[in-house]
Amino acid sequence: MVSTTAVKRALAALATRTDTARRPYVAVIDEADAARSDLRRAAGFVDAIGLDGLAEAIDAADRADDDAAVERGRDALAAYRSFRRAAAGDAPGNDREANAGSDADQDSIGDRDGGAERDHFRSGPGIPKPDTGQDADR
Repeated sequence: MVSTTAVKRALAALATRTDTARRPYVAVIDEADAARSDLRRAAGFVDAIGLDGLAEAIDAADRADDDAAVERGRDALAAYRSFRRAAAGDAPGNDREANAGSDADQDSIGDRDGGAERDHFRSGPGIPKPDTGQDADR
């Protein structure tokens, strides 16, 4: 398991290296793109470089006319912003008011559980295990 500190050091080194054929902006965009598939790596990238650093790398790629890097960087930036919205509960289709039910349902549920927001779980009979002999209507 890689620590966040190690990821930060590695990304900072990649971003400031001048002894390589790859431009620093390419290293940042490559890491942003690759980190999207691993949550820990993505969190390390955001901690070490941040979305502003990724935006700066995209701008540098644009100034260098590196269209492929610009496109990959923009795709990665859009994905990270989408991740951030999803983590905040603002994902598309997450409209709590539209899915909350009628006011009468809310009132009865609020009375039962202290006003907690309604969710999609419903109480019902248990599912008996076939080999236990449990009664289905327990």
